[in-house]
Order: sequence, then C-alpha cells, then structure tokens
Amino acid sequence: MISEPLKNGRVFIVDDEPANLKLVQRLFQHHSQLELIAIQDSRQVIPLYKESPPDLILLDLNMPYLSGYDVMNQLRDLKDPMLPPIVILTAQHSSEYLMRSLISGARDFISKPFDHAELLMRVRNLLDAHLAHRLVHEKKAVLEEMVEERTKALRQTQLQMVQRLCMAAEHRDEETGNHILRMSHISKVIGLAYGMNNEEAELLLHASPMHDIGKIGIPDSILLKPGKLTPEEWITMQSHTTIGGKLLANDDSPLMSMARDIAYTHHEKWDGSGYPKGLKGTAIPIGGRIAALADVFDALTSERPYKKAWSIDDALDLLKDNREKHFDPELVDIFMGKLPEILEIRDKFSEESSEPAMALVQ
Repeated sequence: MISEPLKNGRVFIVDDEPANLKLVQRLFQHHSQLELIAIQDSRQVIPLYKESPPDLILLDLNMPYLSGYDVMNQLRDLKDPMLPPIVILTAQHSSEYLMRSLISGARDFISKPFDHAELLMRVRNLLDAHLAHRLVHEKKAVLEEMVEERTKALRQTQLQMVQRLCMAAEHRDEETGNHILRMSHISKVIGLAYGMNNEEAELLLHASPMHDIGKIGIPDSILLKPGKLTPEEWITMQSHTTIGGKLLANDDSPLMSMARDIAYTHHEKWDGSGYPKGLKGTAIPIGGRIAALADVFDALTSERPYKKAWSIDDALDLLKDNREKHFDPELVDIFMGKLPEILEIRDKFSEESSEPAMALVQ
C-alpha cells in the first residue's frame, strides 16, 4: 500500500456505471486528498473540462452517448498544451483495446478488476509528472513574459536614441523633427497599402527617419551653403547616402537592415538616373522607394529658410509627372489613393502641432 496519501490534484472519474464510480471514489477518498469529480454522463466531460481542467482523467471505454474513444477525440480537439494524462479503466482486456486507447491519447491502461494499490501508484506517478510539467510550463510562461517586457523596454530605448540622432542630423540641414514624423508616418501608410503586414510597416515607420543620417558626415560649408553647389560640392553632398549606409552597416537586425537600405537608396530613381548606384526599378529596395516618395512630397510642401512651401496641388503634379521616372508608378498610384490619410498626417504633425517630436515611439 502507498506510504502517504495522494495530494494536490483534481481528478475526473468517468464511468456510466454508478457502482463503479462509487468504488473508485471510495478508494481515492480513503487514500488521497484529491479533488474527485464523478461523471456518469460522458457528454459532460468537455463542459466540465472547460470550466476547470483536471490534472488526470480516469476514463471508461464502453459508455452510452460518447465512448471513451469519443471523449479522447474531443479532448484532443481542444488543443490544450497541458492536456492531463488519461488512464483507461475498463473491463476490456484484449491488446486491440489497449493499442487503440494508447493511439487515441491514453497514457495508461488498467483492466477491471484492478489491484487497488497498483491503481493508486500509477495515478500518483502520472499526477506527479503532470504537476511537474505544469509547473515548468507556468514558469516558462512567466519567463517569456519577463523577456518580452525587457525586450520591449530595450526596443523603446533603442528607438528613442536612434530618433534623437536622426533629429540631430535633420537640424544640421535646417530640417525639423516634424519632417521626420510626417515622412515616416506617410511611409507607413504607403507600406500598408502596398501590402506590407503590420510588423513590416512598423519597421518602415521606425527605419525611415534614418534616411538622411549620413548628412552627419557632410561639412557645414556644403550642407548649409545658401547658394548653388559646385559640381565637386554636389558630389560630396551625394555621399551622404553612402555615409549613411556605412553608419548603419554591420547590424543584421530587421530594423537596421531596412534603415540601411533606405539611407543608401532613397535617392535612387525608378528610371535609373539616381544615385549612388544608379539602381533601376525594383532593384531599388521597397523601403528606399517608399521613403523617397514620402520624403520628396513632405520636403516640397514644407517651408524652409531657402524656399517657400509648394501647394499640395503643385506637389502632386510633380509626383504624377515623375511617375515611372523618379518614382515607382505603383507607389504613386497608392499615394494618390491614400491622399486624405496623408493630408491628415501633415496636419497632425504640422510645424505648429503640439505632438511631441518623439511620437514615433509607441
């Protein structure tokens, strides 16, 4: 006989014969402190399981309405990762019933009449294993939640640092932090309409502000020159794309990979006349194509010390005129279709807006 009573467990006893239910109940009541749930109608197993899952199920095979096999099939269909062990307790003795039960999901098979001590020990062993498994599962879930929270906090910090660096680069070029907000949110709208999933569009939102990060490496005498640049100065200015690509290199994270593509290719043109590589068409990464469109539109419609803001209509005319030249024609069409949403972004993040400059961090 077992040396100490079974503890800490909830057990379903499923049998259509009242006498069998009473026998098993009395056995476990005498030798355990388990919570015992007697179920005479097998149709009640699933509803009771959904209310409060057990830690082990003692299950008869031959029952009206639903057989033990039917019950096991229904339990398996629940897709519960912590499905409790099932012990078949049946008057059947043949190996055919044994094999079918094990294939259906049973962990053990005991024929009636059974040895009381053997049943108690088998139940104890299965309960101990299941409760240990559940404890590991719960600890794993807690650890995963802690890791997720920590990762989220680190990501927020990383994004804030990156965005402040981008704002610093924009300010050197007499741009504003709100330009970053507008072009990045416009990029996200275009990306979603293009077919990006939410995760990809979110990456685009956070990567696109780094499009001009390479301007950090351009001398003030060229970057802030009020007049027209000489051919040599223009070559130096164009190098901000390669500088940006190098600054963002050697980091294979999805965010930095997309940011590198955008910084390096946002001045490439659909017809191949852009820089630094003269890429053409879809050879230009989609992030670079989208950022180029959003950046040009916002730059045109924004006032700068060296120019007045273009009207919306004039800016849209330029985008249409440069369809298949500067810009991906499909993206231009998407842009026009999303114009009301894009104009809402311009209003939300206008220079007079009270929206914080770090509104990308969500």
